[in-house]
Order: sequence, then C-alpha cells, then structure tokens
Amino acid sequence: MYKPGFSRITARVQSASALGCVRSFGSNAAQKPQPPSLLRNIIWTATTATVAGLGYLYVTDASAGVHKYVTTPVVRLLDPEDAHNLSIGALKHGLGPVDRKSDDPLLEIELWGKKVSNPVGLAAGFDKNAEAVDGLFGLGFGLVEVGSITPVAQEGNPRQRLFRIDESDAVINRMGLNNDGVQVCGDRIRSRFWRLVASQSKQKGETVASLASAMNRSACANQLLGVNLGKSKSSPNDSYDDYVYGLLNLGPYADYVVVNVSCPNVKNIAASSDIGVLESTIAEVVRARNKMPNYRPPVVLKIGPDNNNDQLKLIAQLALDYRIDGIITTNTTRSRPEGLVDSQDIAKEEGGLSGRPLRDMALATTREMYRLTNGRIPIIGCGGISSAADALAFAKAGATCVQIYTSMTYDGPGKACEIKDGLVDLLKGRKWTDVVGEDARK
Repeated sequence: MYKPGFSRITARVQSASALGCVRSFGSNAAQKPQPPSLLRNIIWTATTATVAGLGYLYVTDASAGVHKYVTTPVVRLLDPEDAHNLSIGALKHGLGPVDRKSDDPLLEIELWGKKVSNPVGLAAGFDKNAEAVDGLFGLGFGLVEVGSITPVAQEGNPRQRLFRIDESDAVINRMGLNNDGVQVCGDRIRSRFWRLVASQSKQKGETVASLASAMNRSACANQLLGVNLGKSKSSPNDSYDDYVYGLLNLGPYADYVVVNVSCPNVKNIAASSDIGVLESTIAEVVRARNKMPNYRPPVVLKIGPDNNNDQLKLIAQLALDYRIDGIITTNTTRSRPEGLVDSQDIAKEEGGLSGRPLRDMALATTREMYRLTNGRIPIIGCGGISSAADALAFAKAGATCVQIYTSMTYDGPGKACEIKDGLVDLLKGRKWTDVVGEDARK
C-alpha cells in the first residue's frame, strides 16, 4: 500500500545520512596528521636502549647460561680443531664474554710470593701461541698458561688430530705441539706486557722500568701468566737445550715457566721415561734460571699420569733436590681408563686422552706427589676437573691450585665462573688454603 508521508520521511533520512557521510569524509580529509608525541618517542627510545643494554650485559657475561646451552653446543657442531680456532679468534679480537664479578676472598691464594685472586687456572694447550691472553684472563681465570712453545715453529701432526668423545666429556689429541715458535710467540708476549705497562699511570719519580719490575708478568693484578716450554720434534731424545732456550727467551716475561717432559704426542722426550735424562734436564734448566740477571721465574715440572709409585718417588726426590718451584699433575694419558664410554670407537685413535675419564688418575697422582714431597712444593692439579666438587677434591689431595681445559670445551667459556661460584658454596665459609692437603692430615 502506498504511503506518501512515509516515503518522504525515508527519503529525508537517507539524504541526511548521505550528507553526514560527506561531511565526515570531508572533515577527515581536511584534518592534518598529528606529529608523534615527544614523550612517546622518549619512552620508546629509553625502552629500546634499556633492553639492548641489558641484552648486551647478559650475552657478554661469562656466567650467562646462553654460552653453556646455546653457543657452545652450536660451536661443537664444527670440526673440533675448527671450533677451537674459532674460539681463539673470538677471544683474540675481544669478542668473548667476561667475568664481571669480583672473586670471593675465600678463594685467594699465594703462589711464589704473589697473590692470586682465585685458584682456577687454564691449562696449556688452549692458547698455544699466546694470541688470546687478555680474553682468557677476562673469563675469570687466576692463572693462564700458554704453549707449549718450541724453539722453532712447527706444524705438528697431520689433521685430523683432535677428536671428541661426547659420551664421556673427553677429548683425544695428537696435535704434536703445533705452535708458532719462540720468536713469534715471544714477540706477542713481550709486546703485550710493555703495552700494558705503558698504559699504567706512573707515580711521581717512577720510571717505566721500576713500574715493570713491580708488576706481575701477566701485567694483571692478582693473576699469573705461565709459559709452557716444549721440545722440537727434530731435537735429540736426551737433549735439554730446547727447554733452556725457551727459558732464557720467554722466562723474563712469565710469572712461571713449565718444563713439559710428559707430552704423549712427542716421541723424542726421553726425560718422560729415563730418570737420568730427566735429572739432567731439571739440573740444567734450574742452573740456567739461577744465572738469569734481574728476574728469575719459578720453574715448574709437568708430569704424566702414567707413572708408577717408584717413578713418582724418584721424580719427587729430584724435585726436592733441585728445588723445583712447582709440579703440575698431570698431562694427558696414553691409556684408556676403565669406565670410558665410547660407542663410536673414537678411543682407538692414537693420542693423549683428557677430560672426565682422566680425573681419578690425575687425582691419585696429585695425592701421592703431595705425600712424597711433604707438601713442600706447590702442586697444580690438572686432569678431568669439570666441577667445583672436582676442584675441591684436588685441593684436599694437595693441589695449591687447579687447571681446566677439556671441560670448557663441553660447558663453555663460563666454566671458570661456575667452578668458582660452586667452590664458595662448598667451602661454607672456610678458605681454599685451609683445605689444601686436608686428606694427608687425616
């Protein structure tokens, strides 16, 4: 039914609606865009900077879990030697994380008259060429040992020469003392020392020479730099000249030097099995050290874990007779200890074994050497240490300090921090020095 009144009303409503839409559209079109709020920009910038800063602090913290659970497993996907070289490169160029915590006073030790802020050191073999010393100290180690360094550069054994046994957190290496030689490595160590000496502010009337003489050779307060001396493959079996040469050229810039007579991957070290050659080697190195002008570094002997009790007795007696300043117990082992889990038969590879399976052998050697020397010679425990409990066991066996290496391969660059934090908990208020040699006192 047609209703003219209703039709007109509808038409008016539609017309009004259309006009409203036009006006609304016109109003939006004419409206100028409002500039972003200054306060909003400030808040956004501050939030972004805060998040980025916190992220940077986390990623560059050596104790951050990302290194143990993300970056280290990823790096371990690479060939073992390539992964190692990548790690050295990162630390060399300042791309490694750092330990920002101060060491707990409970961990402080004194070694050869020098204070060391903590007893956790890095063993030789990681930084063979003294390329990443600063980066390694930055990880929180109390001691960093570079080398082994031989008189002349050598390439070592052919690749592949480094193998992981992941099931046992172990490594087999037959590197063959590959290194850049005394000249190149010595230049790096010297230039680093003098660069850091020059960066120190001098007191009135103080000379660079007097400043240098008062500093650790690490150029770091409460941290020590060790230099491990090796023997060239071309040298005679019974020769000690390589060690003396290394001592005279590198010793002036080392807080201690290590005579490595126990590398299982070098076949011309008669001192590792011939007690007569060992004695002449110790005697000549100590004699050369005692004739050095001005600075005379402590001499440390590094022995293997495969010696029997009679051999250990002779080594201990020589160390006492010639006043050796320290003994590292131990190097890697040629043996394959019971309990080694290896489903891929990697253990059949020739070379020295390190990691968890070596722990008991190294611990037993440490305990026996401490007993045989009556605790008169500082012992550096090394071999299979992968936790604070392991480190504490070595201390109780007689180790003044400890060294790690392989455990860092599996757990990442925060391993030193992890062990130090764990030690503080385990010590329960006691000092590290209070427990050294505790087993022998029972």
